[in-house]
Amino acid sequence: MQPAGRARRANALRRGLRAASWRGVIPVVGLIGVLVTWNSKPPAVILAVLGVVLASSVLAAVHHAEVVAHRVGEPFGSLALAVAVTVIEVGLIVTLMVSGGSDTATLARDTVFAAVMITCNGIVGITILVGAVRRHVAVFNAEGTATALATVATLATLSLVLPRFTTSRPGPEFTGGQLAFAAVASLALYGLFVVVQTVRHRDYFVPSGPDALPDQGAHAEPPSRRHALASLLFLVIALIAVVGLAKIESPAIEDAVGAIGAPPSAVGVVIALLVLAPETLAAVRNARRDRVQISLNLAFGSAMASIGLTIPAIAVASIWLKGPLELGLGATQIVLLAITVVVGALTVLPGRATVQEGGVHLALLAAFLFLAINP
Repeated sequence: MQPAGRARRANALRRGLRAASWRGVIPVVGLIGVLVTWNSKPPAVILAVLGVVLASSVLAAVHHAEVVAHRVGEPFGSLALAVAVTVIEVGLIVTLMVSGGSDTATLARDTVFAAVMITCNGIVGITILVGAVRRHVAVFNAEGTATALATVATLATLSLVLPRFTTSRPGPEFTGGQLAFAAVASLALYGLFVVVQTVRHRDYFVPSGPDALPDQGAHAEPPSRRHALASLLFLVIALIAVVGLAKIESPAIEDAVGAIGAPPSAVGVVIALLVLAPETLAAVRNARRDRVQISLNLAFGSAMASIGLTIPAIAVASIWLKGPLELGLGATQIVLLAITVVVGALTVLPGRATVQEGGVHLALLAAFLFLAINP
């Protein structure tokens, strides 16, 4: 039995090394693809190859994020992935706004709102659906999840709703002072939440009840510090590759969007879907392992990071950006945001949810996506 056991461990080690090698090579290939094709118009064949690399980079990012999460523990793992994705997303938004001029006046608004709807309805909905199908009821910590939702709602209102109703400047825009206030308030609220999540009330954001049941890797030894640092490096490379490849694929996406008669804002929705794919896959994998709380941490943490980091960055960049900066949502978007917050509150406050709640959130996501294409 002992030789057989050693053989199984050796085979498992070899499979793990092969997987780690594959997941380390793909992000580098994706980054090289970004560097080679940036600011160019690749032919259709190259775009198809880059699309495959993009999908593979998403899978690699999820793997490396899980390695880092296993090393640092929750909720630091989900926080690291959310912040890493958002920092790179902010860099992409600022880059596009600097080069796009007045044509990108609503880019920040459209991207941030799409991220909020995808995370608070898409990731939350599929997480609850997967968790509830597996155990009939998805159980999570109401205190921490409700706090996260309240923070998302406040950030979204301060940064995306109020510009529609302020009167100091015509149109859905903030004045310089109002934008500075929104930026400082967003950064302060996000920073306060990070302290609450990781220091003062960390137990509110870790799995409890049925979520605490161990999964297949629960008793595995944490990766070494060297292994975790390597995964962190590959995670950053993979996320840069995902965002960069999404940008390169955007002209083809724009052509497809124009072909179906959808408005230009739909392009931002498609790119947001691609950028958030690593977090979505990570959330689904955690929900399948009965770790619904971690999936919800990813969802609401990503929404908060998207607003709390993007708005301050845009406020600073607006010093040299030319053209208007429209942050105020339209009437349809405000309605969708309001119903999302109400439904989200009814979902998280009991600390338990069924497939019905998951279906409601996914229906709201479907409505957002449909109206983005057919406003």
